[in-house]
Amino acid sequence: MSYIILIIGFVLLIKGADYFVEGASNIAVKLSVSPLLVGLTIVAFGTSSPEATVSILAALEDNAGLVLGNIIGSNIFNITVVLGVTAMIAPLTVQSETVRKEIPFSLLAGVVLLVMMGDVALEGAAENLVSRGDGLVILLFFAVFLYYVFDMALKNRSDAADGVETDVGSSWMRNIVFTLGGLAAIIFGGRLVVDSATEIALALGMSETLVGLTIVAIGTSLPELITSVTAAIKKQGDIAIGNAVGSSIFNIFFVAGSAATVAPLALDAKIFTDAWVMILLTILLLIFSRTRYSIGRTEGFIMVAAYVVYLVYIIIRN
Repeated sequence: MSYIILIIGFVLLIKGADYFVEGASNIAVKLSVSPLLVGLTIVAFGTSSPEATVSILAALEDNAGLVLGNIIGSNIFNITVVLGVTAMIAPLTVQSETVRKEIPFSLLAGVVLLVMMGDVALEGAAENLVSRGDGLVILLFFAVFLYYVFDMALKNRSDAADGVETDVGSSWMRNIVFTLGGLAAIIFGGRLVVDSATEIALALGMSETLVGLTIVAIGTSLPELITSVTAAIKKQGDIAIGNAVGSSIFNIFFVAGSAATVAPLALDAKIFTDAWVMILLTILLLIFSRTRYSIGRTEGFIMVAAYVVYLVYIIIRN
């Protein structure tokens, strides 16, 4: 029964995020907000909302392993599988200055999270803990990122199409219902995922961290995968990369920051290895994107293969 509830939760998360993005984007366009700004904020937040909901609910229930496992696992999945599969479908040309800045920003996010986790090594503390103070510091980085996004959007208002499809002729009521209904589905689906995933972990003898790194991370990253693959098919490589990388930045700066602010996160020592894997894979993505400013099918295959190796490793480690 737990597996059925888990699947229902994932369906609600994915469809809820889809409706939330559609409704909020249409409202933003009706209010004459820049399409670029809509794409980099509302859409990025919408595809990250499943991770945010699951992580915050898990933090409230004192499931720190599920929180950080979900965040780091989702980022690893975004970097390897989402971009790897997308590149294998259609090689991604990295032309946008925005994307070239966002990848280093994503690397910075990973380093910041690792530093905040390392209390024992850096401060000689008795245990590693992402405290409420750490969460507020991480949220400050998120504010800096938002400032960068807003500033860039204002400078590029003349860039017409950034891939956000909206139905401008739709009614206000329909868009409000889509937005609120999508948000409700995300919250309820997140609750189902947290409860059922925890139950499955206990039944199978798995750690909460492993469940977060695998089942929950993959499930909550499906919106990014669907969005990026669709963009690749439409030959919109910048959107595909921007979606995955932007979501990774949101996952750390917004999701981790919010979850730690809600409740301090005690760490499983194994999560440090996963954090280093996330950082190294981000560096690999940066190298691939700088080489001829493209991510080809070969690079895409390497990234997917790296995820398979990592998945085997963490399952054996458990």
